[in-house]
This record gives sequence, structure tokens and C-alpha cells, in this order.
Amino acid sequence: MRLNLELPNDTQTIILDPSEVGHKLTAVMRRENLPLNTRCGERLLCRSCTVDVLRDGEWQPEPACTLTIDRDMTVRVPQHAMLAYNPQILTDYRINIPYAYEPLLGAEGLAVAIDIGTTTVALSLVDQTTGAVRTTTTAFNRQMHFGDDVLTRINLCLTDPNSLSALQEAIVVETILPLLEEALKQTGLTESDVRGYLIAGNSTMLHLLAGVDPSPMGYSPFTPRFIEHREMTSDELGLKPSGVQVHLLPGVAAYVGADITGGVLASGLVYDDGPSLLVDVGTNGEIVMKLGDRMVGCATAAGPAFEGSGLKCGIRAGDGAISHVSITRDPFTVVNEIIGPPRTKPIGICGSAYIDFLAEGSRSGLLNRSGRIQASALPEGDSRVTRGEYGYEFVLGIGQGKRKIVVSEPDIARLLQAKAAIAAGIMILLGRLKMKPEDVKTLYLAGGFGMHLNIENAIHCGLFPGFHPDQVQLVGNTSLAGATLSAIDASVLGELDRIGREIDIVELNLDPDFEDTYIDQLVLGEA
Repeated sequence: MRLNLELPNDTQTIILDPSEVGHKLTAVMRRENLPLNTRCGERLLCRSCTVDVLRDGEWQPEPACTLTIDRDMTVRVPQHAMLAYNPQILTDYRINIPYAYEPLLGAEGLAVAIDIGTTTVALSLVDQTTGAVRTTTTAFNRQMHFGDDVLTRINLCLTDPNSLSALQEAIVVETILPLLEEALKQTGLTESDVRGYLIAGNSTMLHLLAGVDPSPMGYSPFTPRFIEHREMTSDELGLKPSGVQVHLLPGVAAYVGADITGGVLASGLVYDDGPSLLVDVGTNGEIVMKLGDRMVGCATAAGPAFEGSGLKCGIRAGDGAISHVSITRDPFTVVNEIIGPPRTKPIGICGSAYIDFLAEGSRSGLLNRSGRIQASALPEGDSRVTRGEYGYEFVLGIGQGKRKIVVSEPDIARLLQAKAAIAAGIMILLGRLKMKPEDVKTLYLAGGFGMHLNIENAIHCGLFPGFHPDQVQLVGNTSLAGATLSAIDASVLGELDRIGREIDIVELNLDPDFEDTYIDQLVLGEA
């Protein structure tokens, strides 16, 4: 049986064994190292893996996660359905604290500092002789094959005991080891130079790395199996070389992990009298506020909408993604910025552009306060507003294969829900400490998404309600910063552990004001 694939830059024919009749297209392509964008864990929620199937001489769209190979088939795979495109991953960070030079793993060789994000992974080689970062490599977290967010991966472990080992293999064998190999190649060093690992990440990612079942974090009372500093060996995890130390950095709670303790330290929030906030808007949304000696934190259920999940043309930031949008009213014009070389055709829209669209659409009158598209804002005869399956859609541009790149009203509703979750979390923490946005001295904005935001637009659309751009300081990938600091200064581990113990976690689902606050934030602009 033959499977003919028309890929974005290639064509391939795969000959299938009779035993593979009835297998899903996603499984066959994964085996051929051509993974598809199965962002929702193949639950038919996101449509990101939609391909075109040639049937009776016509191309018909169909989600690859439901498409079974039962005969000779020809399938056209658009760029947006492929997982393999160049991601844009943040490795820069700002360290706002002094630190000593006292290498944790000895004064020679390399320490490997890693930030394991739900979506992306960054790995740095730290020279323990000088404390300098020799190189940093990045990649998508290959657990993405199993779903976009931590809850999807937790639920997999809850329903399928075999998924835990598969998820561990995806992060260790398919992600970290190739990144280490690439980093060593870049520096001309070898595995024998590696003395150990310092690894930060959210609590779910560290559980999966350690091969520890995260299922109890999937239901109330959301109990992690561990949040404290955990020392293991490379042999226990399947890392290389054999026999070196692996330090999993301490976190706070099930949904406020070691990535956030690293951010609280590296940003300087822990030593800041405040009132100050750390906000990390990524696949998950975490917030910590400090006033005097008190720190309170929460995790928000924003979901991965800011990375394009569940949105009609949403993709992660990478080559071909529309990254910024500007809209003017008179005359009505739209200008897009696209990641990649000049004249790159768009394949989709990433989170920073969606934030721009919400704000610019609101300013220009294209969107009303509830996010509905107003066709009357466009000149007569303008065809950029069209009727979609579930409401109006606005055509941002024309992409590869003359595919329309659109923002739909259901997309806008999802984005408003995501931004409302973050905004409500901020407002609840402010309320706990009897503060208002204008009282905050500094909002430390962490994570790759934050680094690429137009801050004025983020404020205007209501993501950071009531704030001013002068209050915001970009601090970058503070999770990687925390791991790197831990390698350079042995005292950092103790500080991270102290931070984890001192943050009081607010369970938003139990807060009596959260629901009303969340509903108030489901609009464009300030509530």
C-alpha cells in the first residue's frame, strides 16, 4: 500500500506493510520522523493537523488524527500542519541580583543548565572554570506529540499507564540528548567534559523527566509527588554521560514550579520590598506578588491559546508566523510583520500578533468591547470580513497555497478567556494585599511570549489591566537563568528552596471573588 505525501518542500512515497492497514496518518508520519502538529493530543479539539486528501480528483480537508490509511492515498500536508518548522525560543534573560562564583559541581568541566518548558526546551553549557555560558541550544519539547498543555499530559498518565515512560523518553531521548549533542558539537567538547545537570521547569515537566507519575496533580487537592530539590544520577534518567549528578530545582506547588522560583530569584523580586509582581505568560500562566516580607502566588488556567492552540490559524512563534499586526482607521489599513526572511509567506498567527489584533482592532473600531467583528468599520466593498462557519472572520493575509489567514470570532472568544484568566489572577493577588495596579512598583514580565509582546497593546486589550508601560520590566527566560545561577553559585539552591517555602499559594478556584473578577475581564480594555 502506498502513501503519497505532498509536503511543503518535498514529495515522498511511503510503502506501508499490510499490518499497518488501518493505522492513523499521524502514527505513520511520526514513525517516518515527519511529526504532525497534534497540539491537542489527537483529541480533535484544535484542527492544527488538518491535511488535504485527494478523493475522486478533489482535495478534501481532514484532520490527520482521524485519518486512517486503508488504501493507496495521496495526502497534501500544508506547512501549518507540520511540527517541523523553526521555532522562536527565548534564551536571553536579565539577572537583577548579585551572585558569587562558587560552582556547584566543581571548578572544572561543564554544567548543563536546562529550562524544560511545556512547549520548548533550552539547554546551556556553563563553563565551571569561568562561570561563562559557552553556548545555548533550543528545540521544541517532543512531548508536544502527546498534547499541548500539562493537563493533557497529566490525563494521559491517568488513563494510560504506558504513557509515563513514553513521555519520559520524549523529553530525555528525543529532546535533551540531541540538544546536548548539538551544544557539544558547537563548542568542540565531549560528553566526558560534562559534570552534571541543573534542571528547572514546571512541576509536571520535572515529574515526567524523573519518571514520576504526575496524576495526583490532575485532580483536587492537586498534590505533587515532589516539589523539593531532588538529586538524581544521569543513569536513573537515561542522560549522558553516566554517573553524573542531576539536580531538579525546587518549586512551590503543583502549578507553580521551579521555573517560577528561578524567576522570583533572578528578577530580584525576592529581595524587592515591592509592591511588585512577577508574571510569566506561557503555555501556563503563573503570577507571584511581593509586598514587604510577604509573597503570594497563583497559577491561572489560561491554557495554550497564546501559542495558537485551538485557534483557526494559530501557530507557535517560528518562521512563517505573523508576529505583529498594526491597524489604522482612516484609511483602514492592516500591516503584518512575519518571522523569517524577507518575502516569507505567512503560515499562521502567533500569540503576540493576536494580542496586537485585539488591541488594534479595538482602537480601530473593527472589534467592539465584547470582541465581535464590526464589518461597518471597513470601507464599502472591502472583502476582508467574511462569514465563517461560526461567525465573522477577518482576513489578515494570504498565505502559502493562497490559504486565507484569518481571525475568527471563536478565536477572539478563546483569546479573551485566556487574557481574562491572567488579568483576573493579577487582580486577585492585588486584592489579597489590598493593592491596585497603579500601586505596583515593577511588573517583572518573564518568558518568551512576554519578550515579544507590544506592551502598550497588552495593556490596552486588558491582559495587564490598569498598568502603565513604565511599570513593566522584561526579564526573559528566568527559568533558564535560575538553572544557570544554580550552576555558578552553590548557595542558590538554598535560596530557591527558601523561596518555594515562603510563597503562599492562592487557589483561584476556591477564591470567592475569582469568578466575578474573571467575568469582568472578558472584555477588551479595562473592566
